[in-house]
Amino acid sequence: MPAESGIAEAAAVLRSGGLVAFPTETVYGLGANALDARAAARIFEAKARPSFDPLISHLADAADLPGLVGAVPPAVAALVARFWPGPLTLIVDRPAVIPPIVTSGLDTMAVRVPDEPSARALIAAAGVPVAAPSANRFGQLSPTRAEHVVAGLGAAVDLVLDGGPTRCGIESTIVDARGDRPVVLRLGALPVEALVEAVGPVEVRQGSSGQPVAPGTLAAHYAPRTPLRLGAAAEGDGGRRGFLAFREPPTGGGWAAVEVLSPEGDLTAAAARLFDALHRLDATGVTEIVAEPVPEVGVGRAINDRLRRAAATWR
Repeated sequence: MPAESGIAEAAAVLRSGGLVAFPTETVYGLGANALDARAAARIFEAKARPSFDPLISHLADAADLPGLVGAVPPAVAALVARFWPGPLTLIVDRPAVIPPIVTSGLDTMAVRVPDEPSARALIAAAGVPVAAPSANRFGQLSPTRAEHVVAGLGAAVDLVLDGGPTRCGIESTIVDARGDRPVVLRLGALPVEALVEAVGPVEVRQGSSGQPVAPGTLAAHYAPRTPLRLGAAAEGDGGRRGFLAFREPPTGGGWAAVEVLSPEGDLTAAAARLFDALHRLDATGVTEIVAEPVPEVGVGRAINDRLRRAAATWR
């Protein structure tokens, strides 16, 4: 259904324990009532997501946070005031009202307010926090269009709200600001530089080989069905491989398919097109995708992070 006209019906689905895929500014989320353990369990089942990987809970407004978690640490409150609504997920202590399945048994909870009007309208209409990881099969490419959700999850979702392509194209940045210095647990659409400008020095600590402390931090993740590796634009191999370029297509021939993220060299635009371009390459039937890293600055760090995790899946 169109996102604007489907809010009431989608909210009713959430209140009844169903699953709704909806657009945010980052990627499409697979939402369920975060207060309903059975509904949250349906997310793990639909995505084939391991139970040890926690979910992000979404709120309609920053003012809803104290009512859910109680006292908010000053550093967390400062980041809320600066960046919500927006692509920043914060780690807080899990309140008793949130079932442990939502946080995979952790005593902490990941939470954010999305910067997408239809998403906030949906959460407000449902009247509950909405647990929502990306609306895709676990470990695969995140969806940035409604058709990606339908192709990946099909009838496992009760309702899909179509809001067109997402604006940011990659997931939120996750930060734990409860201690002396904020810790970035997952690079994302909010650049580290913006955090440093707002709060001073931060620590970047990401990747997990055991139980993740935040969603989307496993070393192997975000992968297409086609094997992917990082590399430069060398010659193709007779038209069997695809190439993901940052600014310019490869000069050598022999590539079966080529996607260019941003001819202008705009990293924000490249991030917005990343998963969509990988979905298209994945659908061409190539035997391998070679992805060119982008400059390691700003949101480029998050793009390279996603590419490295995708490549790790195939290593």
